[in-house]
Amino acid sequence: MDRPNLDKNISLTDLKDFYWLNEELVDFCKQVGSKTNGSKIELTNKIEKYLTTGEIASSTQKTIRKKLNFDWNSEHLTKETIITDNYKNTENVRDFFTREIGTNFSFNVKFMAWLKENAGKILDDAITKWKELKDLKKDKNYQSEIAPQFEYNRYMRAFLSDNPNLSSKDAMKFWKLKRAKRGTYAYEKTDLNLK
Repeated sequence: MDRPNLDKNISLTDLKDFYWLNEELVDFCKQVGSKTNGSKIELTNKIEKYLTTGEIASSTQKTIRKKLNFDWNSEHLTKETIITDNYKNTENVRDFFTREIGTNFSFNVKFMAWLKENAGKILDDAITKWKELKDLKKDKNYQSEIAPQFEYNRYMRAFLSDNPNLSSKDAMKFWKLKRAKRGTYAYEKTDLNLK
């Protein structure tokens, strides 16, 4: 079967069974008048809601943020600052962590996820968590986690790990074949048989 167009006539099954670029998801949201912000997973959820109910998903996140007064862009941050529900990675936050941890500080996916999931804890807890994650990287077998919405990166890593004799160019070729087909986008040994 050819890959269908991502438009108002697409079935929920086809939406879920094929790989969609972020730009395609954003274009669909624009077509139906939905907000275009959010991750690929959030955009897909908005489209699923539209296809299922005909309703355009509203963003409750803005309503929540309006109720909270803590401004992560400008507030004075200390180790005792409580991580709020409206936490954001800002330059102000980066400056704080750089002062407390050192110039080797950088945000990473796991640390940012921890911050978002730990409202109520304090920034000193975040410093401890960052150091724990940094220590993990010292293990030569450690691999950083790739978030689920980065299917391409996950595929490339798995393909190259399983096929050390092949190149990134080979991996990209099989990724393009895989994403054009219905089903999972995770690497499988049988992908080498794709044509």
